Amino acid sequence: MPNLKRSAVIALAVISLASCGSLPEQVVHSNEPVTFTSSTLSQLSAQSEPSEVAADSSSVVLQESGWDALAQRLALVESAEHTIDIQYYIWNSDISGLYLANRLYAAADRGVKVRVMLDDINLNEREDLLTALNAHPNIEIRVFNPIPTRRGVTKWLNFLGDFSRLNRRMHNKSFTVDGAFSIVGGRNIGDEYFDLSEQINFKDRDVLVSGEVVTEIQSGFVDYWNSRWAYPVELLGGEVDTSLPTSDQITKPSYANYPLLPDNKADSVQLLTRVMEEAHWVDANYIYDDPIPQEVSDTDTPKRTAQYLSKLVDTATDSVIMESAYLVFDDSQLEEWQKLEQTGVNVKALTNSMASNDLVTNHSAYAGRRQDMLEHGIDLYELKPDSELCVESTKDSNKCAPSVAYGLHTKSLVIDDRIASIGSFNFNLRSTYLNTESILVINDQEVATMLNDKMEQTFVEENSWHLELKDGDVYWLSGDSEWDKEPETGKWRRMQSGFLQLLPIEKYL
Repeated sequence: MPNLKRSAVIALAVISLASCGSLPEQVVHSNEPVTFTSSTLSQLSAQSEPSEVAADSSSVVLQESGWDALAQRLALVESAEHTIDIQYYIWNSDISGLYLANRLYAAADRGVKVRVMLDDINLNEREDLLTALNAHPNIEIRVFNPIPTRRGVTKWLNFLGDFSRLNRRMHNKSFTVDGAFSIVGGRNIGDEYFDLSEQINFKDRDVLVSGEVVTEIQSGFVDYWNSRWAYPVELLGGEVDTSLPTSDQITKPSYANYPLLPDNKADSVQLLTRVMEEAHWVDANYIYDDPIPQEVSDTDTPKRTAQYLSKLVDTATDSVIMESAYLVFDDSQLEEWQKLEQTGVNVKALTNSMASNDLVTNHSAYAGRRQDMLEHGIDLYELKPDSELCVESTKDSNKCAPSVAYGLHTKSLVIDDRIASIGSFNFNLRSTYLNTESILVINDQEVATMLNDKMEQTFVEENSWHLELKDGDVYWLSGDSEWDKEPETGKWRRMQSGFLQLLPIEKYL
């Protein structure tokens, strides 16, 4: 019956497609709920829960290194018995992306129901690949808010023609298996997020969770999966790619100084059992934005995640510490930060320097507000591209500067050493007003203190430049050295940034 209903929905959408020459305005889904009783992973979660914790508690384990992030995802996939529900902004067709897709396919072969939700903006004409995966009877792929025209310049002209809607992108990231464990946080799927890239690797952070909060994460996934902007991938015009590599042709990722990644159920359960010995059982909540705003053209009202974080920050009495790949505040937000600072709250933020940022466009928005932030009391730090944090994470100097670039992709917040937030939300205007985002909020002093200590390591001079105002000008400081322009950057890159600051595009970067 579920397959018949799915076929009927697709048939109706195809009729609409034929009549208007583009994708339908929306898709109406009819989905049967996925139900099951127990699994190896649910038993592992239950066995890990201390007897003295509250019934509605959740376990959290921070994923700081790329190896931890990839190994734990693979361990969940290899242990899966019923369902895998995945939601991402980016999924690259590189070594880690293809290998993880291959293991999902193997899970589907053994009867696991796999559902994958991807944003359209980064598909990069891979409809054929996704259509081939979607052809498996146990795999279903949907694409969020796709651009109707799929190829070439016309695609981007179409984007500009419906800017209000198509500028709304799904930036959420979640990975839920058997309704028992989830991974949420900042990472997309790709080599640069798992310390495997030869071009750039990112400092990033996720959280492995189990317990009560997984239900909230699963509800968030289902809301997006069933939204009228979630399009079955077969509507996008792809054809089954018959040239896909077979399992024995796909390279398994490997690390120079980490253990082998798990590739069977026994090793995976063993790994997860060890990981859960380090888990903290806490009060945690998952907050996510509505898939579709009530008024698509309204880009001036902060979304649910932004409003929630704002209320949390208002409770600060001592300190607010942030790590954000992109950092941009508008005038009203800067006034709120200044009021907080004037009450004695120390506000400190780490973001990318121009030298560590992979996108000069995004950096330009921050650079245009940098002096304002300093004037409003925010203590600013910028990541050095040769930060010692890279080798600490990768355990491989060949994956770090000067051979490979290093940047910041983390989105984390700590308030008063009592509340921690980790998620997809950058502290910039796009996350506040445009993209859909999700955050995990942890109300626990021990975890908040632990995260605070990790974030404080990023502020030392081996890892970042400290910014100060001198006679109204911005200076970059490190030890006894100082710079009056952005360190380790060329004139052309600085000129690009300066030009972009003249354009009225701050909210869209």
